[in-house]
This record gives sequence, C-alpha cells and structure tokens, in this order.
Amino acid sequence: MVRCFLIHTVCPVSALSAGESRLLFSRVFGPDEGVLTEQHRGLGPEERRLLRREKTAVVARQVRSAVSLSREASGRPPVEAVPGEEALALQEAGSGAVRLRAGDPFPEEMSALWLAVQSLGFTLVCEPHENLPLAEGTLRNLTRHCLEHLHMLGPGSEVLLRSDRVDALLSRLLPHGQLLFLNHRFAQSLEKEVAAYMAK
Repeated sequence: MVRCFLIHTVCPVSALSAGESRLLFSRVFGPDEGVLTEQHRGLGPEERRLLRREKTAVVARQVRSAVSLSREASGRPPVEAVPGEEALALQEAGSGAVRLRAGDPFPEEMSALWLAVQSLGFTLVCEPHENLPLAEGTLRNLTRHCLEHLHMLGPGSEVLLRSDRVDALLSRLLPHGQLLFLNHRFAQSLEKEVAAYMAK
C-alpha cells in the first residue's frame, strides 16, 4: 500500500531557509495508526493532524536532500521548461528512491520514490513490500497529469488552490492508496475519465 503522496519544493525558495522544503500538497492514506506510534495514540484530532503534517514535512526534507545530491552528482541543472513543455520537463526529470528507516519518521521502514521536475518534487511513500516498479509508473502518471492538467510549471501556479483536482486524480489513479495493475484498455478508459474531469 502507498502510505502518502506529496508535492513539495526541491529547490531553494526565497521565503525558506537553505535546507527547507515547502510542502504544497499531502495526502495520507489508511488509518492514523500507520503514522502514529503507541505514545501518540491518545492525541486529539488537531494534534494528530499536526503530527501527520510534521512527518510528511520530514519526508519532503529528506527527498529534497536526495534531489540536491542527485543534481550535484549529475552536474546538470534542472531543465527550465515553460508552460506547454510539460512532456519535455517530465522526460528530463530526475528520479530516485530514499529508504526511510523505522522511526524516521514512520514507525516502520518505508520507501519514498521521488520525481523532481524543475523546482517541484512529487513523492510516493510506500510500504517496504510494495511493488516499486509499479509505484514508479503510478508516480510518473500522477505527475504527468498534474503537470498537464494543472499547469504547475507556469508562473503563479498555486497547487494549494487546486488541491481538489489533485484529490480527484488520486481517487482515480491511486484509490485508497492502492496501486492499480492496468491493462491497455482500462488505462485508456481511465485516461479519458481523467481528461473529462479535468476539462470541467
């Protein structure tokens, strides 16, 4: 099962300190018990929400560090694409995986798969036994739809205002955090359904 999906910054942003990452969108799947340790079970709803937010922020910071290291090692700056060149930006996007040790930040070990498109990071946190190639394909598909339909590469694009659209994408492409095995016909049907919804 996928534990959470995040959209966050992976490049320095003027309002943040050098090592920080701004969390733009997060969706946690499954019950809170998967995120909370035994000592946190008695927390109220607001404290649970804040704890979940902090745990996803820890993941975003770890992914941001991995992206920075990957970009430094490759020696290539991120490709600057303009609106309309989303396919090129996705093709040139860096990708990788980070192992999240037990307790940092989730109670058990997890894998975080990431895709870095210019200044944006898209991350899926998966349970350790999950099918990672399938998760990577799902992450690329989600990222492609976010970039194409929500125009996230344009100036002034605000992910926070489009969270309902991202939620709709997740409910179709990653229902309840479950990865879908798609045959060609079902994938085409899903593409049409997503395109019709996003055109509204």
